Amino acid sequence: MKRKQRTIILALVLFGVCAFQTAKAQKVGTSSLQFLKVMPTARATAIGEAYVAVGSGIEGIFWNPAMLTGITGHEATTTYTQWLFDTKQYALAYGMSLGAWGQVGVQFQVTDIGSINETSVDNLGYTDYQNYSSAGSFHDGFTGRTFTPRSWVLGLSFAERMTDHFSMGLTAKYVSESLWDGGTVAAPDIYGSLQTFNTSVKMVLFDFGMLYNTGYRTLRIGTSVQNFGAQVRFAQEAYPAPMVFRLGVAVDVMGKNALLSESLNNSVTLSTDIIQPNDYDQQLHFGAEYMFADLFALRVGYKWNYDADGLTFGGGAKFDLDMIGISVDYSYGSMSEFLTNVHRISLGVKFK
Repeated sequence: MKRKQRTIILALVLFGVCAFQTAKAQKVGTSSLQFLKVMPTARATAIGEAYVAVGSGIEGIFWNPAMLTGITGHEATTTYTQWLFDTKQYALAYGMSLGAWGQVGVQFQVTDIGSINETSVDNLGYTDYQNYSSAGSFHDGFTGRTFTPRSWVLGLSFAERMTDHFSMGLTAKYVSESLWDGGTVAAPDIYGSLQTFNTSVKMVLFDFGMLYNTGYRTLRIGTSVQNFGAQVRFAQEAYPAPMVFRLGVAVDVMGKNALLSESLNNSVTLSTDIIQPNDYDQQLHFGAEYMFADLFALRVGYKWNYDADGLTFGGGAKFDLDMIGISVDYSYGSMSEFLTNVHRISLGVKFK
């Protein structure tokens, strides 16, 4: 047994080292498909996104597909995110157990940016060049037309419990993003020749995760790589997808079989994640969750080494309706003084 534990820990370490080297930061802001960085689920975001080793069940499909091994029947979750500048994100996921064959899950995410007014340098400037100082009027560049960018993800996940303590999961995601109506646009290049530029992309990305319950009290270790895939090409330039490596540890310091204090009705979980994106420096996430009688929860977290993100907090409640378990969660994320704050609401359903 000890040899098997050492093998699993070694596999986690080797996986972490390889993923860390692959995801090492390039230049800041050099990845594409930025909407993939907006993460769903209110519980996870309330604890500062220090979640890769915390959760178990369908919500984990967005963070670490190995968490799907916690599904014993059927589960579903949906999240509404009020993001920056009136943009919104909607996420939906469903998972089920296949018994000895493992667990499967599907997810769908869509980002609603809304319509944007088109502008053109041809429409920018004074309408009367001879008398602009007195009678001319300045045109702001708007053409009177609008366009609607679209971004969405459709994913399929599979997870399996390799041992009583060790789980693995894989997600394949079909990603689509359109920056302009129609997918292409005709415009002059730097030499003045009219060219057709691609303004949309469709591609497949992969998530891979592992979850290990050490067997010592409630200590868990989780790791995942998200958005692994080919280069993303808009127009003529190609940039990588926003690949992220996560390595986290979680432990109950109060509760059943807890690290510090035993309690039947109260539990406190602490978690921390190391985050290595491929377009920024290393980041740290910290989170804490207090749960009373597995009914009500209070959560708080902090994200370190971000330009805008920082403090997060939220709460949630669970209740049963016959054979159906319902969970409702809320999270708040503070951004900088120049940006609006972020709100998320999640609804979960578990069929027992």
